[in-house]
Amino acid sequence: MSSEEKVQGPASYFPSIEKKYGQSIDHWMGVLKAAGPRKHMELVGLLKADHAMGHGHANALVAWFLAKAR
Repeated sequence: MSSEEKVQGPASYFPSIEKKYGQSIDHWMGVLKAAGPRKHMELVGLLKADHAMGHGHANALVAWFLAKAR
């Protein structure tokens, strides 16, 4: 068994998000912050429409963002 904990939840998508879209997670958190106060699915829709992001990746970023904003 590895001494490293396996990443679970939304953060488990982060390596593939960074690889596929060529931007850091900090970049995406900035995009979401700049979008202003919106509901979860509104933010998901923004990432999908404005950045051609897949639903799963967008949902993971928004879930992480909103969890950290609380």
